Amino acid sequence: MFGGLRLGDDLDDFCIKCKRITNHAIVALIEEKPARVRCRSCYFDHPFLNEIAPPKKESPKKAAAAPKAEPEAAG
Repeated sequence: MFGGLRLGDDLDDFCIKCKRITNHAIVALIEEKPARVRCRSCYFDHPFLNEIAPPKKESPKKAAAAPKAEPEAAG
């Protein structure tokens, strides 16, 4: 799938900063696969995510405020 890629080539990826899929340039390769990319919109370098958004982090305040469901006892 990634055969023939070189540094500076363009590809689409999810930008962590823009929070959307944008055009990126390859800045690092490992075994002919993109390792790090640079967003061509905001110029932020990040690991190659293969167009998959990372899971959203839950803030500590929301985690503490959310009631936890207790398993009901069988019986």
